[in-house]
Amino acid sequence: MKNVLINFFLLFMMTDFIINAQSFTIEDAIKTALENNRDIQIARLEIEKAQKAVNEAFGYALPSLDISGRFGHFISKPKMAFPDFEAMLANATYGILFSENVLPSDESKFLPLRSKLQSFAQTNNYETNLSLTQIIFNSAVFRGIGASQIYLNLSNEQLNAKISEVILNVKKAFYGAMLAKRFLEITESSLDNAERNLSNLKAYYREGLVSDFDLLQAEVMVENIRPSVFELENLYSDAMNKLKIVLALTQDIEIEITGNFTYNDAQLPDVDESVRIACEKNHSISTLSIKRQIDEEFVALDRSEYWPQLTAFGNLTYAGSSDKWDFQNYSSATVGLSLSMNLFKGIRTSNKVEQSLIGVRQTDEQLKILKDFIASEVKKTLNNLNRVKTQIDAVTRNVELAEKAYSIALIRFEEGTGTQLEIKNANIELEKARTNKIKAIHDFIIAEAELDNLLGKLSYSENGINKN
Repeated sequence: MKNVLINFFLLFMMTDFIINAQSFTIEDAIKTALENNRDIQIARLEIEKAQKAVNEAFGYALPSLDISGRFGHFISKPKMAFPDFEAMLANATYGILFSENVLPSDESKFLPLRSKLQSFAQTNNYETNLSLTQIIFNSAVFRGIGASQIYLNLSNEQLNAKISEVILNVKKAFYGAMLAKRFLEITESSLDNAERNLSNLKAYYREGLVSDFDLLQAEVMVENIRPSVFELENLYSDAMNKLKIVLALTQDIEIEITGNFTYNDAQLPDVDESVRIACEKNHSISTLSIKRQIDEEFVALDRSEYWPQLTAFGNLTYAGSSDKWDFQNYSSATVGLSLSMNLFKGIRTSNKVEQSLIGVRQTDEQLKILKDFIASEVKKTLNNLNRVKTQIDAVTRNVELAEKAYSIALIRFEEGTGTQLEIKNANIELEKARTNKIKAIHDFIIAEAELDNLLGKLSYSENGINKN
């Protein structure tokens, strides 16, 4: 009764685990990874930032309207040395009176002429100013608008590259876990075959139809397979934990994967055409190509220091001053053009341009290296696909032969014409054939995913990211 209760409890726990575990297909896994991946979230924020930078750069070409105000109260008025107007007026007055003989001439009436500190400011002053400026020509501003748009394109391409990388990592982790699961199922099936064979032999042994040696061989075969099952269970668990990491899930979440290894026996693309497509659409190459455009824009920005700048402006001023708060107010308005052009700045501008040109040449060399590497990877991946495709055809036929051989071994033993060793060997060969087939299909799927990544193909579409 105790054993029955324990078995019932274990069955209940297993059922609860199955119900609560999250099930993932490859599509679900890709979607979850793209939603949870922090690098993709950062890349999307970088696109938003780049879009704001485009708007900011465009804003420099729009009019600028500023208003300012100032109020001042002199605690101590500023003074400056100036001729003594009082002495000048007195001397001029006496000079006229003396010359007209209104008064008798008296030189002692004349005051000495010298400078003295005088203030021409009133105690309270205010001023408000409204200023409007509009850039008519500024090469740096116009180039900045183009550069910011290229930076936005770069951010979009970097997002595509990150998405492609995440998809490839998900496929590797997902199909790696599925491969471990299939290996476990094949080994469990082999163990089941061995246990059924042992059960049959025990029945024959009780009837005296088989020897102790045959029974012993069957028991050894079972015990030799059992450790492999335990090892593969651990391997499958580790693969699932790795998949959780790729999906950005916590380790305490229970998941299970569903799906099958699907082998698409289609004609592989041409090598030269694949290399051409990769050089045009590979995300790493596209990112570096856009980076080269930005380098060229930096050259143009540095050269813009040679060009003049023309700006239209308008100013409206309203001001007033007083000593006792009875302000005298006045206004003024000005419009005009401002032209500025650097004539000589040492050798700084020319050297800045040369540095930027060197940066373009460096990017060109990096592009050549990257294209050569991508072309080599495409060729290697296609060769691998061709090899695995040939291997799949061979192992598929081999599985059929191994299954037939195992059935014949069982029949021969039951008829008394075969041996237990034949069954053991046939079981081993069947397990090996099934394992080789699953491994070959797994390698083909991963190689296809790597080729898609090299060719710049996205197998997912979201938020305007086009599926290729």
